[in-house]
Amino acid sequence: MRADARRNRDRIVEVARGLFRAKGYDAVSMDEVAKAAEVGTGTLYRHFPTKEELYDAVLEAWADRVNGAVDRALSLDAPARERLLAWLRDFAGMLTEHKGAAARITAALGDASSPFAAKCQTYLGANERIIEGLASAVRPGVEAMQISRLVGGAAAVADSSDLSPDALASMLEIVADGLLVPEGANLADR
Repeated sequence: MRADARRNRDRIVEVARGLFRAKGYDAVSMDEVAKAAEVGTGTLYRHFPTKEELYDAVLEAWADRVNGAVDRALSLDAPARERLLAWLRDFAGMLTEHKGAAARITAALGDASSPFAAKCQTYLGANERIIEGLASAVRPGVEAMQISRLVGGAAAVADSSDLSPDALASMLEIVADGLLVPEGANLADR
């Protein structure tokens, strides 16, 4: 890609990121992105034929952030509950960074035809890593999809309402407690 084309693409992505974050995916039009990025609509559509492809580009670096958050949570020198909560807080935080993303991504879980399928797979993979990393503390039968939907649902409620950060944190604690074997439970009974 030519240097000027790369600059245009990068500018479009940065401008779109700001617009999506401020207004939400549904409220942003491709024309608005082109105008704000100071490029022609032809230039925008040459780089991103659909709004979904533009949104995907906005979230590209996100996979690295998701995996980094899992790594940080699993490497904490803390009880399993605290490591799980560290991940769940980061997970919910990433889902709510872009207005409307929590509901959109959570609704797309399991839909291979969704434009957000790659993002869903990233979250599912991260939750599988959490389950594996905390295996001795996680209830039997807990699946990555369940964690993704539970946290996604809580994040979607927080994103679409005036729910305080403390209220979301409290909901995540309840989710964590439900995912873990109760303290003092006989692990042989698992």
